Amino acid sequence: MENKKVTLDSIDAYNKLYGLPTYHPLVTVIDLKNAKNIVNDVRITYGVYALFLKNGVQCSLKYGRRLYDYQEGTVVSFSPGQVVDVNMADPEKAPDVVGLMFHPDLIYGTPLADKISSFSFFDYSQMEALHLSEDERKKFLFCLEQIKEETEHPVDHHSAALISANIQVLLEYLHRFYDRQFITRHKVNSEVVVQFQRHLREYFDGDIRRNGIPGVAYFADRANLSAGYFGDLIKKETGTSPKDLISLHLISVAKQRLMSTSDDVGMIAYDLGFEYPAHFSRMFKRMTGQSPSQYRASFAMPS
Repeated sequence: MENKKVTLDSIDAYNKLYGLPTYHPLVTVIDLKNAKNIVNDVRITYGVYALFLKNGVQCSLKYGRRLYDYQEGTVVSFSPGQVVDVNMADPEKAPDVVGLMFHPDLIYGTPLADKISSFSFFDYSQMEALHLSEDERKKFLFCLEQIKEETEHPVDHHSAALISANIQVLLEYLHRFYDRQFITRHKVNSEVVVQFQRHLREYFDGDIRRNGIPGVAYFADRANLSAGYFGDLIKKETGTSPKDLISLHLISVAKQRLMSTSDDVGMIAYDLGFEYPAHFSRMFKRMTGQSPSQYRASFAMPS
């Protein structure tokens, strides 16, 4: 049976879904132990930012075409535009889940608005949930309590700035916790890097002219990761973004062609997936300081 479709474009829409009261129109600290309604077998389209810490019953979420188990002690995050299917084998009326939800309108005009895009975990697939230690869990809950206290304070001209600042503190902690998770999963992450390098070589050994220059999303999909998580993982493991690594490999292949063949620069550009040779030449010069012709000439034997 197809999941019921629900659009969460406001805080009140979420609270009504679960039978919870709304105290602030743009932000809420969530405790689903107080929920009056059971919510299951739904497809949710998010129009808000949301973070949930799972403490109780296991839940299966479908993100894109993949299923993953949302287990105890994990944090999942959602951003406007994400679509998630929620399915529980044994749905509870009041599951042990706490979290935060805020509307984008809340942070407009605040420092968080300028920084929200840097919290890249909002773009991670829900398969890439954050697993908290006990100390991290305590910090998460403390931050929620600080936000909750401010939302319950009578609204004044400091309210928006203080709520936004407290949300930013929580997001900064989550950023730190994700960095810790990348470090503690170094062995697994190293395998992803090795796999990426292998896929990169295989792609450029194939018919690039027909397939075109690959993007980060292609390699992320091969690794069964979201582009955001994959990009952060590769950058933390290698010090270089996957986009730059793709470009560096492309230039390496181009250099080999320029040195080992007499093929026209235009032909090399087309073979490397460029629609226009000028685009290849500009990229080559930007990354090497020389045009393709200058690079080839610099290694030519004197007559």
